[in-house]
Amino acid sequence: MRALSPSAWIYWRSLPAHRRHVLTRGIAPAAIGVALLLVPVPAGLPPRAWYYFALFAAVIVGITTEPIPAPAVGLAGVIIAAMSGLVHQNPAQSIAWALSGFSNSLAWLVFASMVLAAGYEKTGLGRRIALWLIKNLGGSTLGLGYVVALADLAIAPFTPSNVARSAGTIYPVIRNIPALYGSAPGATGRRMGGYLMYTALAATCVTSSMFPTAFAANLLAVGLIAQTVGVSISWREWVLGFLPVGLALVALVPALVYWLYPPEVKRAPHAPGWAAAELAKMGRMSVMETMMLAGVLFAVSLWVGGSRYTDATTAAIFAVVLLITRGIVSWDDVVGNKQAWSVFVWFSTLVTLAGGLVEVQFVPWLTGFIEPALTVFGFPAVIGVLVVSFFLLHYLFATVSGHAAALLPVFLSVAVRFPGASPKTWALILAFTLGLMGILTPYATGPSPLYYSSGFIRHRDFWLGGLVMGAVFLLVYLLIGIPWLLWRGAR
Repeated sequence: MRALSPSAWIYWRSLPAHRRHVLTRGIAPAAIGVALLLVPVPAGLPPRAWYYFALFAAVIVGITTEPIPAPAVGLAGVIIAAMSGLVHQNPAQSIAWALSGFSNSLAWLVFASMVLAAGYEKTGLGRRIALWLIKNLGGSTLGLGYVVALADLAIAPFTPSNVARSAGTIYPVIRNIPALYGSAPGATGRRMGGYLMYTALAATCVTSSMFPTAFAANLLAVGLIAQTVGVSISWREWVLGFLPVGLALVALVPALVYWLYPPEVKRAPHAPGWAAAELAKMGRMSVMETMMLAGVLFAVSLWVGGSRYTDATTAAIFAVVLLITRGIVSWDDVVGNKQAWSVFVWFSTLVTLAGGLVEVQFVPWLTGFIEPALTVFGFPAVIGVLVVSFFLLHYLFATVSGHAAALLPVFLSVAVRFPGASPKTWALILAFTLGLMGILTPYATGPSPLYYSSGFIRHRDFWLGGLVMGAVFLLVYLLIGIPWLLWRGAR
């Protein structure tokens, strides 16, 4: 900004801080959009499809830089597309398309699950589970690592935000433990804190892939898959499809981090006592906690075994109604849950925008452009190339949902053209990597900045750890997950 003329600089400084914020962070999305508009329309692509892609790319970048809140960026993109007639020329059809995402059942599943997660936090049930695990399993530093992983796993099925789960529930509990052993941010971080923090991040990346309702990006992916190839994926199919990889990595992560980033303190004899004292302060499990536990178990049981009678969204909304009826969460809690409503709007608009890429024929065109480059590979090699490319491209994204919205429809459209796996199998092969890729960078997923800035892990180690753990996650997935999915798909 110092390159501005004196008068321009004075004007810039006179602007309110929030306007400078909007203008500064709006430069990148605007530049991307304008640059793409100035590029000649590629051969074989309708002009409006290219213009729509320019808008879509600007929205994805805008969701990353956030000149205004991400949901507002998505809403702006949908409205601009509708008003300009890029998807439908008829105004009535345009607004019907623009609002279609708000009737998406997965958007309501995300919303209902976040309300359940808020009740989980409000009643203290999540903290109680984490403390109970520390009390019973936390006698050693390695044991604490497994406690962290198991605590995350215990609440993952009904917490569609790894920020709420890991940053909001796990981190506040484990943050108190390193100080018991003289480990603090900075020079003494390696004594214990670094190990616990990095294990917590790695564990939540694994659990984020284990359940469709453990991560909002998973539910977005399910919606994108339905939009792109017309395949529906149930809660049960997702869980069973990732189960061998998930169990293997949950068992492996604490020990692997212990070996790669060894803590100086090996024993944690005081942690169980501290957890017991904290549990004593909480007292006996309250009626509210009991009813909350019953409510989430009811929802999970319907997700697992009730698919013949009701879908996951209906079950989740019914669980919310039960919690309201019993007074566990109030209606004010529901309407006042800003995060849930924000995610609802953001999710709905992204599903709509990504579906628009298919409607304007951009995805089919891009698929035909990429596919010839892969024909030189055999079927197993194509899987490896697509999975590794899809995974590593996350270095370019600051949100997993943005990554999914931008790349999953394209990669999936290319993948289904190769025989050897059904569209559903291809969809799961790609979608299962979304949670895992959160380990790569300090900006790769929601909780990453918290652990990166905690002071317990050196920044260089964080980047190196992301590269190593990302490679391990990919290797385990390719060696265990892909054969398992191909076997299930061939049955």
